[in-house]
Amino acid sequence: MKVSGRYLLDTNVIVDFFKGDQAIRLNLGQGEFFIPSIVIGELYYGAYASGLVTKREKRLNELSSFLSIFPVLEVGEKTANHYGFIKSQLKSMGKPIPENDIWIAAMAIENGLPLVTRDHHFTNLPELIIEKW
Repeated sequence: MKVSGRYLLDTNVIVDFFKGDQAIRLNLGQGEFFIPSIVIGELYYGAYASGLVTKREKRLNELSSFLSIFPVLEVGEKTANHYGFIKSQLKSMGKPIPENDIWIAAMAIENGLPLVTRDHHFTNLPELIIEKW
């Protein structure tokens, strides 16, 4: 798959990158990528919850190096507006998704960025452009 353009990265894609997924490693060299601050929180949680101190330190160091490469998108008032709309829309459809994923979708929509993810529940949001690797 040839990748070019601008994208927002979901947590599961970054986790799979750290697990050595070669397709993700290749694709990350072929576009401009942004990381939502929400995803960073999820990644830090995973690192801190990883058990042994040595493993935690290794994951925190890897994460710090990775995050230094990509720009971070922050939550703002416009993001919150999109979040409220999306959550209301999902509730009326009876198709809730995890809270953090609503924030991530809101950031993608707000910034007009396709979301690179491996989660299927994002397909319930027709205004969200999804890239699956």
